[in-house]
Amino acid sequence: MDPATLIGIALAMGAILLTMILEGASPMAIILLPPLILVFGGTFGAAIGGISMNDVKKIGAWFKMALMPPALPSVSERIQTLVSLAEKARKEGLLALEAEVKKIDDPFLKRGLQMSIDGTDPEDLRSILEGEISAKKSEDKAAAKFFNAMGGYAPTIGIIGTVIGLIHVMENLQDPESIGPLIASAFVATLWGVLSANVFWLPMGAKINRTSELQAAAMELLVEGIAEIQAGTSPRTVRAKLSSLVPPSEQQREAA
Repeated sequence: MDPATLIGIALAMGAILLTMILEGASPMAIILLPPLILVFGGTFGAAIGGISMNDVKKIGAWFKMALMPPALPSVSERIQTLVSLAEKARKEGLLALEAEVKKIDDPFLKRGLQMSIDGTDPEDLRSILEGEISAKKSEDKAAAKFFNAMGGYAPTIGIIGTVIGLIHVMENLQDPESIGPLIASAFVATLWGVLSANVFWLPMGAKINRTSELQAAAMELLVEGIAEIQAGTSPRTVRAKLSSLVPPSEQQREAA
């Protein structure tokens, strides 16, 4: 699991709560049930209103992707796997990879290799695999859009909560002693709206976009490797071609 999003959210919330304590305020002052119900329930409902029922069934998976995405294998491991397969195919032919395919955990790589072993035309094979990558990007884009929409709705719904609270304040003007606490409570909804948008929803949408980019890049690397294996390219050339697709910063990190 990649814990970066959870760590970031924890740091942001910690900074907010610490600031409140240093300012002499109690963090419990913002834990009010009505604003929380309005902001989180209203935001979630508004976001659901913009998607289909089929998408609603995926929301659990979207949250998991945003908060606990799987850690990708290192680039060097992926390249070494492809180079080893290229070496075996070069020496013994594509059919010799049948046994190796059964040992591979990555379903995308497994499908690609199996199609190449089955004699799929190289252009058709590339087209099919690139189609899978495109479909995954589209699905990931829908997930990121959902959280970005929540980030857009939350501040406005928070303002709605504040307006509701201020209406209650106006109804109690005859009691001056209660006005201060009521006004403070009214603004808690705006706080949660802005806070949830910028600490939870927008970072989660950004994380899905970034995870999608990394996964797509990994899949594209596999496509190139499978194509070279099918073409019978030498293992040394396969390594050189695949390494050229890796960003320099990633190569330096792997070498460190």
